[in-house]
Amino acid sequence: MTGSSDDHPGPPGDLATRSPLLFTLQAGQTLSRIHRKGQDPIFFGKTGRNRFDAPDNSYGVLYLGLDEYCAFIETFGQLTGTIVVTRKVLKERHLAYLTTTTSLILIDLANTGGLARVGADGRLLTGCHAVAQSWSVALRGHPAHPAGILYPARHDLARRACALFDLPHDVFQVKKAGSLMDPKHTHLLANLLDTYGFGLID
Repeated sequence: MTGSSDDHPGPPGDLATRSPLLFTLQAGQTLSRIHRKGQDPIFFGKTGRNRFDAPDNSYGVLYLGLDEYCAFIETFGQLTGTIVVTRKVLKERHLAYLTTTTSLILIDLANTGGLARVGADGRLLTGCHAVAQSWSVALRGHPAHPAGILYPARHDLARRACALFDLPHDVFQVKKAGSLMDPKHTHLLANLLDTYGFGLID
């Protein structure tokens, strides 16, 4: 797809000489993911459909939220303007917690100075996927050797998400938490629905 003149520019030629803002996921930090029931929560996708995917499928990318709220809204709020979620859809998706077994360095595009340091602006996080994917390649190849990218969740800018480049599965300890419809998640689900003003329907 051809980009328009309003698209974010591609990565600058001097990106490798720039000093990006870095964010450390400490060992023992727990991240959240909502995934399809029956599938492995650890999925380094090569679909090319997501913002920071590899444009040539040369590496996989795993998308996680720093908390359940990020995982929820990025999964169930993908269609802008959505204000409901069905019980059926909630049962088809499961929550998992992935705890890091080692520290991971991310290029930080979410906090003050992060975008400017690499020559980017907010359009990178909301605009053309093809452009963002070219940045994924460039940031992955930065001399800082990042394990991924930290960025604000599109549907809740106060929340943080991360796109992690291909990593060994033993970088994570996985706790499968089941559907948000499970009784053990009653309080969490109520808070999620209230936070985002979602209705729960059949």
